[in-house]
Amino acid sequence: MTTSEYDSLRPPEPAGRGRGNGRRRRRTGPGAGGADGSREMPMVPEAEFTSYYGRPVVKPAPWGPEIGLLAAGGQLTGQDTLRRNCRLAAISAVGLGAVALVHDLGRPERFLNMLRTFKLTSPMSVGSWILSAFSAGAGVAAAAEVDRMTGERLPLGPLRRVLRTVEGPAGLEAAAFAPLLAVYTAVLLGDTSTPTWNHAHEELPFVFASSASLASAGLAMVTTPVAETAPARKLAVLGVIGDLLATRVMHRRMDPVAAEPLHTGRPGQMLRLSEALAVAGGIGTLLGGRRRSIAVASGLALVAASALTRFGIFEAGIASAKDPRYTIEPQKRRLAARRAAGVTDDSITTAG
Repeated sequence: MTTSEYDSLRPPEPAGRGRGNGRRRRRTGPGAGGADGSREMPMVPEAEFTSYYGRPVVKPAPWGPEIGLLAAGGQLTGQDTLRRNCRLAAISAVGLGAVALVHDLGRPERFLNMLRTFKLTSPMSVGSWILSAFSAGAGVAAAAEVDRMTGERLPLGPLRRVLRTVEGPAGLEAAAFAPLLAVYTAVLLGDTSTPTWNHAHEELPFVFASSASLASAGLAMVTTPVAETAPARKLAVLGVIGDLLATRVMHRRMDPVAAEPLHTGRPGQMLRLSEALAVAGGIGTLLGGRRRSIAVASGLALVAASALTRFGIFEAGIASAKDPRYTIEPQKRRLAARRAAGVTDDSITTAG
């Protein structure tokens, strides 16, 4: 008998069953039927939530945690120190984002290929254009700040006057694309077949936008004197409220099985810690944000909360892709709901 390397993975067959189609002919006549007097008796066990040889139903996404580091920085106010710090933070964040995107694509030239066309139906294509547009504005604004910091020693020549003229519009252009950049990762994750991400695709953009607010406001509070952080403190409080509300709504609206990885294991621990840090940072900002030491501690808590939110959601999605239960059980529940609602003639209820 010929065997293969996969035979060792084959689940054991129940005693008395051959390799037929898994069913035996129903007995007829006296004595046939189950204990309840019915004429038919099931000859196969109830279906279990498994997959072919127990292998994952959905291939885990190849993205590493770097994609969770994408964050939008922007110009929060016209105050000099706060503006400078935010611009430098923005170009640093977008630089990390570009490296992560190129890493995800596999080869650097693929990023350029993404810019050859613009496809609204492709989150990766749209995200590449958003990243490029934001980078252009943020890069010009950051170059102007670096030139001022070095005492105008950059070898710009006549371009310095041009740079001074365009830095304002460039900063506004970057700020316009910042919200789109903040939610781009969420749209990209939700567009996959990874169960937990896909089930949360409607709420993830709001969660990630709030998370980006926590990161940018927290970083501004850490790097900027308290005299100029009033806008950052307001953004931090709004970000905490938005983060808590969006996360709660996401958990409530998701299928309970698909949401399970968000509550258990390492992802659950990260998300619970993120919530605690967000609340602590928000309270510290609201009550003591005008004191430098409290502002720094609160800002660090908010930045950590933002990072933990992204990493927690990322790891929860990877965990859900590895276990076929998170794919099959929600599908069965949706199918039962459609049939209970009287939908019996579409491609879902008639499949198989």
